[in-house]
Amino acid sequence: LQTRLQAGQGYGNTLNCVLTVYRNESVAGFFKGMSFPLASIAVYSSVVFGVFSNTQRLLSQLRHRDSARTPVLADVALASTAAGFVSVGIGTPVDLVKIRLQMQTQPYIKANIKLKPTVPGFPVYQGPIHCFRTVLQKEGIAGIYRGAGAMLLRDVPGYCLYFIPYTFVCRWTTPDGCISPNPSSIWLAGGVAGAISWGTATPMDVVKSRLQADGVYLNKYKGTLDCIFQSYQNEGLKVFFRGITVNAVRGFPTSSAMFLGYELSLKAMKRDQTETNP
Repeated sequence: LQTRLQAGQGYGNTLNCVLTVYRNESVAGFFKGMSFPLASIAVYSSVVFGVFSNTQRLLSQLRHRDSARTPVLADVALASTAAGFVSVGIGTPVDLVKIRLQMQTQPYIKANIKLKPTVPGFPVYQGPIHCFRTVLQKEGIAGIYRGAGAMLLRDVPGYCLYFIPYTFVCRWTTPDGCISPNPSSIWLAGGVAGAISWGTATPMDVVKSRLQADGVYLNKYKGTLDCIFQSYQNEGLKVFFRGITVNAVRGFPTSSAMFLGYELSLKAMKRDQTETNP
């Protein structure tokens, strides 16, 4: 729904998008492009969270000579920034394939634009591997990383507004004297962080989605700034908030589960290390 609302044509609102997708593509339409992100999410999340936590420990070691010390706000912000940069390198190709697969059957209605030989409304790619290989062959590495600039502008501040609220809400909801937050605090903090991060990241998420969807049938945008200018001129300021409801609502449960799994895994590994090396 997010991609269709941000980069598609003819969807008035979220409910209209749901009904249109179901009417035209049935239930399968809601799961298009899912396999590639599903196959890579474990690697993507482990790298991003690993960079964040290890950067925090490194900064605490350099600042206080104690890697286990609670990080200050500046350390959390720097670690979040590092995680945002790394996420772009891994996530851009995955998002590109997902968006191309989701948008390839969307009709494109625009006058005086020379379309590619493929016909809008019919699949261009046979699957995620075929999509990746086709884009790489026709557009090279630059094609695979199309939208990376917009994703960088989305993810660097986005991860700051992901990990910083999580850290603060965790500290706020954890009773005094407790060494670590309980599962309910983690769940709440993760959900709040996800809703804030995805909600505020929506404008650049719209730009990224449009840049990556661009190229299935035509190349309309020359780059990030051109996409911003064209989108604003054609549809006004409101275009940058398309899909904000879907992003915020999706962000809460997704991030709650992500942080809960992350924290419980860390606790389990630390307990195993303690039992192995008393």
